[in-house]
Amino acid sequence: MLEDFNLLATTSRGNEKPACYELLYLLKEDLGDAAAVVGKTGISGLVVAKTIFNPYEAIDKLRAILQERPYKFRYTLRVIPIERIVRTDLAEVKRVAAELSQRISEAETFRVTVEKRFTSIRSGDFIKAAAEGITRRVDLEKPDKILLIEVVGGFTGLSLIKPRDILTVVKEKLL
Repeated sequence: MLEDFNLLATTSRGNEKPACYELLYLLKEDLGDAAAVVGKTGISGLVVAKTIFNPYEAIDKLRAILQERPYKFRYTLRVIPIERIVRTDLAEVKRVAAELSQRISEAETFRVTVEKRFTSIRSGDFIKAAAEGITRRVDLEKPDKILLIEVVGGFTGLSLIKPRDILTVVKEKLL
């Protein structure tokens, strides 16, 4: 599995290989990232990618392609920006969460969202470790920022995102 990824993409089970080809084509041909790398994770429905672009910029560019040419997205369901990768360890998650949370202003609300795969660590433990040092107001319904924790076995990706920063293909095709 690609260990230094900055995009995480979901697909339906069994479509990991076509999703890899699709995402690689989008990154290389449509966005012009000749160095893009995409790989399977060994987890059904999950692929990872590394692009030279800032992951948020890549999401914006992929969203523009989706709006202009939705037929280019046949296998990719969601694309999620990843800012930092750490070993799946609560101390590491806590450290990076503290760094990322510095970008939450006093007026903003936040929540922690955990998507975990192939780990025995409970979601509540990730949430507790990540939120422990954050002194901002929590809003579980409509937060200004989301501290996203994506666990992929031995690796964990973290991002501080706005709700719109995840590209949700099916939903956005309907808009």
